[in-house]
Amino acid sequence: MEEKDIKKMVFNALKTIAPEADVEHLEPSVRFREQFEFDSVDFLNLIMSFQKSLDITIPEEDYPKLSSLNGIIQYLLNVRP
Repeated sequence: MEEKDIKKMVFNALKTIAPEADVEHLEPSVRFREQFEFDSVDFLNLIMSFQKSLDITIPEEDYPKLSSLNGIIQYLLNVRP
């Protein structure tokens, strides 16, 4: 999986979970909850969507690493073969 594929997956998930999010203008290093309304339930739904789509398990202690676009990209690039 390449960075562009991860971005596309994140954008699609965010459009479903937080339709008000302007995903095209996200600041990659800024936490989602600082850019648009994104609560803990939304965040868990995002994590679950990655787990389901990629057939992986993300340990709860890794969740903070996934709070921004850059964090998700780096995490998934290192998790996926």
